[in-house]
Amino acid sequence: MSTYIQLLNNLKKLDLSKMAEMLPAYMDDAVTAEKSATDIIKELTDAEINFREERARQINLTISHFPFQKTLDDFDFSYQPSINKSQILDLASLRFIEANENILFIGSSGVGKTHLAVSIGMECASNHYSTYFIHFNDLMSRFKAAAKEGRIESIVKHYAKYKILIIDEIGYLPIDKDSANGFFQLVATRYEKRPTILTTNQPLSRWGDVFGDYTLANAIIDRLVHHSQIVKITGQSYRIKGKQLYDDSEQTT
Repeated sequence: MSTYIQLLNNLKKLDLSKMAEMLPAYMDDAVTAEKSATDIIKELTDAEINFREERARQINLTISHFPFQKTLDDFDFSYQPSINKSQILDLASLRFIEANENILFIGSSGVGKTHLAVSIGMECASNHYSTYFIHFNDLMSRFKAAAKEGRIESIVKHYAKYKILIIDEIGYLPIDKDSANGFFQLVATRYEKRPTILTTNQPLSRWGDVFGDYTLANAIIDRLVHHSQIVKITGQSYRIKGKQLYDDSEQTT
């Protein structure tokens, strides 16, 4: 068996699949370019490392449960001038993680809250932070079901473990007392330990209606905003961007 075949077999046994895949064509190019053995090995190992890092990134993005994958490059900041772009870019630098800061996106439906939350979350997952995205109503449903079985603590423990937890769309539907109490326990458990990113269509002053208890809502808000960055978005929905809302013959007041 030739040394070259032995090398290929060794690479496969060591699970260096990208190096094994690239080796045949790369050796031809390397001979032509008269590269040293050191250069060849360095470039092949670079390719293997990049391959593994990209594979790990894709796995992290998948298990983070994002509803879609959009980056900040896809966001039209010019359409939402109320947003401080520099602040968003700073959040995407992930400095907020080491500071254990929460992020609250507040604004009406369609203004880009979820897009921004997902984009920042994707940065977190791509940099190997355990990240999970969940809709608020889905989380409340899990708390409600757990309450019937006496498993609230297990749900709190499960969602408290993620370094970054993204909770989307707080405020669209009122919730029951058990679910509200479960959410408070989750927020209290993560408080000053792990950042939480939230989006809501309701001003914080109306969270008492959402949770059915103003005292409980204030306790939740107090823990969320103590170490936080709040992004308030005022503007039109992206869903009506470029669309004519009224016929020319219609009169509006």
